[in-house]
Amino acid sequence: MKDTVLTGVQQIMIGSRCNSYESALSTLRAIKSAGYDGIELNDFMIKPTPFIVRLLTKFAGMPTGNGGKLDWKKLISESGLKVISLHSYLNSIEENPEAVAKEALSFGTNTVVITGMYRFDYENFAEVKKLAERLNNAGKALLPYGVKLLYHNHNVELQKVSEDKTAYDVIIENTDPQYVNFELDTYWMADGGADVTALVNKLSDRMVMWHINDRGCRKKGPFITPILKEDAAELGTGNMPLDAILETVKANTGVEAIVLETHKNWIDNDPIKSLTISAEWFRKKTMIRTVTSKQNMDSKEQI
Repeated sequence: MKDTVLTGVQQIMIGSRCNSYESALSTLRAIKSAGYDGIELNDFMIKPTPFIVRLLTKFAGMPTGNGGKLDWKKLISESGLKVISLHSYLNSIEENPEAVAKEALSFGTNTVVITGMYRFDYENFAEVKKLAERLNNAGKALLPYGVKLLYHNHNVELQKVSEDKTAYDVIIENTDPQYVNFELDTYWMADGGADVTALVNKLSDRMVMWHINDRGCRKKGPFITPILKEDAAELGTGNMPLDAILETVKANTGVEAIVLETHKNWIDNDPIKSLTISAEWFRKKTMIRTVTSKQNMDSKEQI
């Protein structure tokens, strides 16, 4: 892990709190006040989005809100946050890599993330191998602009394409680290039953960003059956071995940023309260030297 690591929040987490400029700015400032360094933006949330897209994401448990008409460059500037990366689409890069690169750079980030493919056959070895080649070409097309490409997983990449390989194995093994690296979402990999630590070790320095979440249940007893529905939980309040994963990330990867992402199940149904509680986990991990804390130390030395 890098000596200086950014911490941030995924924009999807705050979509419902960004329907006006004032509420969006207040929300971003709350993220900054909680101790995070930045935010990870989504291409479809920083520009006007068709109603059907907003509706589909809401049904999928990811309310995007209606903040696409807002001036996000001004919001970011006034909030004091950094932009950690921009989530985009593979076909957008294929159609116009220059436009995608320039949009990312205009927000002060050199990182574009592909968030997985919609309605894609992750069980088909040939199709997954073609996807890896498309990712290589997209990363290569961004490179002249000084922009790097990362691939973000969900749980569908754990579909088996052969007796001993998953789609994620194929993507890792058939992409060139010159052009494609990874934003590993450990929540979704744990949800799919993967050995998260083994995946961190397999990616090694190709794991450039870490999407973090915890997993647990708030249901109160007595329980009629021994089956509980697991869902997102604030960091340190669930059952994922986050401390052990962090130690592995620290020892074996090139992680530059750790980004919190939850879609629902927030304590008191409040995403700001939820991300503030999760910020406590970051504060307790002295091995995570955030940009904010480093800047504070530099300021004290100057005084």
